[in-house]
Amino acid sequence: QVQLVESGGGLVQPGGSLRLSCAASGRTFGRATMAWFRQPPGKEREFVAAVRWTDGISYHADAVKGRFAISRDNTKDTVYLQMNSLEPEDTAVYYCAASTREYYNRVYIPRGGSYDYWGQGTQVTVSS
Repeated sequence: QVQLVESGGGLVQPGGSLRLSCAASGRTFGRATMAWFRQPPGKEREFVAAVRWTDGISYHADAVKGRFAISRDNTKDTVYLQMNSLEPEDTAVYYCAASTREYYNRVYIPRGGSYDYWGQGTQVTVSS
């Protein structure tokens, strides 16, 4: 089993920044690929970013490229999502996810079904 605990959400003004953290515990080989998804109010869950644990290669959704950055700290077993230039459209519950598989085929990266473990989510609200 892998346990994921998100933190760092909150209320921020448009143009502001937040950094989300996802602390992972449990099976170390159970989180070969880690990702952030989000679910805006009244909408379906969508992919935000992912990172391969071993080599740190990352992927970002087009909607957040240039504004968000995913990273991982192997020493702390933590994945981060640095979010800059936040917009009201970024308002959502953000979820951390982990997969036991190390994906090299980008087709699988943004699919929710590719991930085996999920955190409880953290609310991010962008509003003035």
